[in-house]
Amino acid sequence: PPAVLLAYRFALASERVTATAIEANEFPQLAQELEVWAVPRIVVDGEPRWDGAVPEPEFLRRVLGA
Repeated sequence: PPAVLLAYRFALASERVTATAIEANEFPQLAQELEVWAVPRIVVDGEPRWDGAVPEPEFLRRVLGA
């Protein structure tokens, strides 16, 4: 599934996770602050982590920092 759907699934599975999708074209200042040059741009705890879609196991590994 796309990264946004994975983030929402993780948020549904755990009350410790919050997921939000932001349309970069509608929030250009935020997109500039987060240096959004490609989508999806994955941001965890306010820090950009990576660009592009990845398979679910890899998404989870990267989010957890393993």
